[in-house]
Amino acid sequence: MSRHGKVSVIGAGFYGTTTAQRLAEYDIFDTVVLTDILDGKPQGVALDINQSRPVEGFETEVVGATTLPDGSGYEAIADSDIVVITAGLPRKPGMTRMDLLEVNAGIVGGVAKNIAKYAPNAVILVVSNPLDEMTALAQKASGFPKERVIGQAGVLDTARFTNFVAEATGAAVKDVKTLTLGSHGETMVPVPSVSTVNGKKIVDVLGAEKVAELVDRTRNGGAEIVALLKTGSAYYAPSAAVARMAKAVHEDSGATFPVCAWVDGEFGISGVYLGVEAQLGKGGIKKVVETPLDAEELEALKVAAEAVRAKQADVENL
Repeated sequence: MSRHGKVSVIGAGFYGTTTAQRLAEYDIFDTVVLTDILDGKPQGVALDINQSRPVEGFETEVVGATTLPDGSGYEAIADSDIVVITAGLPRKPGMTRMDLLEVNAGIVGGVAKNIAKYAPNAVILVVSNPLDEMTALAQKASGFPKERVIGQAGVLDTARFTNFVAEATGAAVKDVKTLTLGSHGETMVPVPSVSTVNGKKIVDVLGAEKVAELVDRTRNGGAEIVALLKTGSAYYAPSAAVARMAKAVHEDSGATFPVCAWVDGEFGISGVYLGVEAQLGKGGIKKVVETPLDAEELEALKVAAEAVRAKQADVENL
């Protein structure tokens, strides 16, 4: 496939810079724009990535730009096909995603308004925490159709779950299939009924107690890394997850991913951004996929929906 189009990444922290690198190395875009409020940071990272092109063999150019809360500099993202919002404060040890709500709401809301001004046809991919609330806020602030504003959570949570199951069983990662839905946090909903190791259900392979242990570790996967790093939070796996989503949108692949999407009647749930499986392509969400769930999983998803709905209502008051 020939290179075409433009993708922008807002925020040049570890998450944003690794995302920009991954997107550039796909070699499917003409341009990757990386922006930050810290002048020089995105420009330096862009120069560094571009200098890796002869080594890694890709042609996509990375452009760094300074963007400020007053909107100056955002012309750099003009006419982007996809914009990834990583801007916001990362979690520190002991902080919950909800502790970040007020401060990151101001940041994400401002970014979304500037995306609407300079890239009005873009698909927005949100990764800032608290994820479910920031996705709803980005849609509200941008005024974009809900199918063009998507949150990244389920791809990451599912990858963490898969990795833990592979480690516990000794199976190859490629032979493990897992799925998590619901929220990015306390009401994450693992779906063991469709999770397998070499085609066998993980409960049959590991036993219910071990599966429950791995589910709990997955639910707290981000916090575990924050506690180990002591400064900052995860970015290698998260950037891999959102980059794959951007690639699917860019290529109009129709591939199914667990994402934070607007749910309107699916699973008997309406009017909320929630972690569900969805087909991604041009224009964002092509279709929300109603994954077959057992009664317990469906009830857990509905509980998650109400918990997220209450938290997203908080966003309406910001």
